[in-house]
Amino acid sequence: MRATSLLLAAVGLAGSTVAHPFGETEAVLGPQLQSQEKADAVKEAFQHAWDGYMKYAFPHDELHPVSNGYGDSRNGWGASAVDALSTAIVMGNADAVNTILDHISKIDYTRTPDGVSLFETTIRYLAGMLSGYDLLTGPASDLVSNTENVDNLLTQAKNLADVLKFAFSTDSGVPYNNINITSKASDGATTNGLAVTGTLVLEWTRLSDLLGDDVYAELSQKAESYLLAPQPSSGEPFPGLVGSNVYISNGEFADGAVSWNGGDDSFYEYLIKMYVYDPKRFETYKDRWVLAAESTIKHLTSHPKPRPELTFLSSYNNGNYDLSSQHLTCFDGGSFLLGGSVLGRQDFIDFGLDLVHGCEATYNQTLTGIGPDSWGWDPKKVPSDQKDFYERAGFYINSGYYVLRPEVIESFYYAYRITGRAVYRDWVWNAFVAINATCRTDSGFAAVTNVNAKNGGSKDDNQESFLFAEVMKYSYLTHADDAEWQVQPGDGNTFVFNTEAHPMRVKHT
Repeated sequence: MRATSLLLAAVGLAGSTVAHPFGETEAVLGPQLQSQEKADAVKEAFQHAWDGYMKYAFPHDELHPVSNGYGDSRNGWGASAVDALSTAIVMGNADAVNTILDHISKIDYTRTPDGVSLFETTIRYLAGMLSGYDLLTGPASDLVSNTENVDNLLTQAKNLADVLKFAFSTDSGVPYNNINITSKASDGATTNGLAVTGTLVLEWTRLSDLLGDDVYAELSQKAESYLLAPQPSSGEPFPGLVGSNVYISNGEFADGAVSWNGGDDSFYEYLIKMYVYDPKRFETYKDRWVLAAESTIKHLTSHPKPRPELTFLSSYNNGNYDLSSQHLTCFDGGSFLLGGSVLGRQDFIDFGLDLVHGCEATYNQTLTGIGPDSWGWDPKKVPSDQKDFYERAGFYINSGYYVLRPEVIESFYYAYRITGRAVYRDWVWNAFVAINATCRTDSGFAAVTNVNAKNGGSKDDNQESFLFAEVMKYSYLTHADDAEWQVQPGDGNTFVFNTEAHPMRVKHT
């Protein structure tokens, strides 16, 4: 066992904090590891997962960390390797970086036996390569010596986009998401989702800006244009808050179901991030985000009856509110914090911190110290076997799975970087220690079936690629030194993270 593993084992959950009063700037704790030691502990966890992936799964998409097998759920192009690239770069892990660069140079993106998701392929593969290129030609340019492999990242990004771009060849320009790259066919869907349509524009615009070829940006921005000017009016129940699906034929909204949950989430995330990327070109995106943020505070804010100090976001559909939320939704605090910081809106920062505290409560109330995949707080729907838990925690668990999701840690990271308050850094550490204690296997990290059961219930035999891209990156950056790729308070960001936590350089003016 390596030294950092021994440190983690020694600290265990004893170094955890309890929830601290809102606004407290320093957590009063017992003996702790210093930030550098914590950053090194995250590096060790990354290396442990990377070594297992390399031994049992590379060059496949993901490791099966219980059986030591592998899966190819992302077209067999090595999703874990490509998703791990930007994290390996910011950690200074030259061995992993060079291995990944060699692998990417050999990927044939024209070949796969499976259907392709435009969304998943964009946020993992395309973004992973673009981020690697931006980092290795920028602040991490001294990490590798093979400049040909670095340049090849941009070449391969273009190759992949050229394979995918036929998906936008519809009457409206709203793309199909599920496509067959061999036959150039789709699954025949009549609608596309809000997040799927609205979470392409950062990556495809960045590719155009790097290549000096507007075609890729124009494709993604045309699709986005329907989301920025929603029709019919029923597709926008509240200013800035829009429905969940649009018709591929004409770009009109198919419903007015509003939420920040999975399926809708990253559309709102990208509105403010496009403004960070280029405030001159994307001021309209910022305006739409502000409308959505203000409407969210006014119309979707919800407080559970047993714990009214907690803040969650409800969903709305045709006059009805659904009092449930998801781990995926917990990026929301980070989005409000980023927007509030960039725009100088303290009300958005304050609300973002309220959301962060709500999501932290879903972690500190479970036996494992990890939050569930979904939960509710509707007093009319409390399961009979969770009444005591609901009264104590303020929510009940709908799905106790934890599939290595990053969103809660992500928002803790934004809270720490934007406020500088140590309590949020401590919450990242608590979550990381809990994940390390509960999900770790001999070869990597596994999903678990019940975060409110001893040892997380049972382990699910899969290690998603976003463990490398997001959980490890946010956990590490929270305790690492300041750097150009870190989120900065105010308008000083020179990088912006895509929804898979791949940092991309903002557009130079």
